[in-house]
Amino acid sequence: MKPKVIHTEAEHEAALHRIDVLMENDPAPNSPEGEELELLSVLVERYEKKKYPMDMPTPVAAIQFRMEQQGLKPKDLVPYLGSPSKVSEVLNGKRPLTLAMIRRLNEGLGIPAEVLIGESCNPPAVEVPVGKFPVKAMYERGWFDWFTGNWNLAREQAEELLLRFFNNNLDVQAIPALHRQNVRSGSQEDVFALHAWKTRVIRVATAKQIKTPFNNAAINEKFVSNLRALSLYAEGPKLAISLLEQYGIAVVVESHLQGTHLDGAALRMAGGAPVIALTVRHDRLDNFWFCLFHELAHVTKHLCGDKTDAFFDNLDTKADGIESEADQFALDGLIPPAEWAKIKKARIIAKTIIEEARRLVVHPAVIAGRIRRERHDYSKFSQLVGQGQVRSLFPDWRN
Repeated sequence: MKPKVIHTEAEHEAALHRIDVLMENDPAPNSPEGEELELLSVLVERYEKKKYPMDMPTPVAAIQFRMEQQGLKPKDLVPYLGSPSKVSEVLNGKRPLTLAMIRRLNEGLGIPAEVLIGESCNPPAVEVPVGKFPVKAMYERGWFDWFTGNWNLAREQAEELLLRFFNNNLDVQAIPALHRQNVRSGSQEDVFALHAWKTRVIRVATAKQIKTPFNNAAINEKFVSNLRALSLYAEGPKLAISLLEQYGIAVVVESHLQGTHLDGAALRMAGGAPVIALTVRHDRLDNFWFCLFHELAHVTKHLCGDKTDAFFDNLDTKADGIESEADQFALDGLIPPAEWAKIKKARIIAKTIIEEARRLVVHPAVIAGRIRRERHDYSKFSQLVGQGQVRSLFPDWRN
């Protein structure tokens, strides 16, 4: 028969029959029959690949095949997959391969990467840098609130816990932000701890389900005066939070994580609603009220644009620009400039501070803290700044 491109099953059968005949005659390679045999073989192979394509093995099948080839047991896969439980879950199809797993299997066992990724063209599971996140601190604080296992189990399932906690958003730069580094100590922020803390704040704020829409115009001089007056009460910090939430600003008290150096933050939730977060890093009333007013300034003055969605503040460092503006808002909001000018002229002793606080309807800690700040002398009036009177108001606060 004259070789030609095969299009039908009948042509395929005829070609196979002719190949059998030619092979029985065992023709020389360069003879007409030999060339016919070679050409027919190519045409048959082309037709069969098109008509009966072979599926690429699944990643699990490829791993099992290599295990059988090399006589490997599941425990031998731990160096490639991470732990006995992960090995079991991968082999049972309950856990997708991560990029790190694929890389190790490809390099260590020689399994082609395209087979491990699979033909679905779906990207492999995101690689989670577990070691960079403060997983143990997050576990101990109860941030994985859906998880009921012990620490050993949490460590084993750290990837899943982190993915669920972050809702698969592991990009530590996901929210553009301005924040002060701890210039005084020369240390840098731990961006992974900061991302975890920020995510926790957003999760807690979202759970509050603040119904009142935020109206920036409502944060006027009268509102600021009423907020300041709440400092007089023993539970003033809690009352202030309640008032702010009545005006559409969620407030979260969440202690900072090691490496973040935070006093507070102003953020926006996904829908744009503002959030104030306070760490109570310094357990003093004067610090609480200054931080609260400072973050309120960010909410009212700086979160209205499109470029910045968060401010993370370490108030121990030097301020400039926007931060100086927030500082001044806090100073003037707590003690009006004209009143502060009068206080500065007086002979400042503890009795004076108490009398002025009564006149201004504000807690003495506010005035004492301002004096200490401006004099850069934090040894003065320690008995008036409300030391140890904040954290106890928030039983969920954890150091």
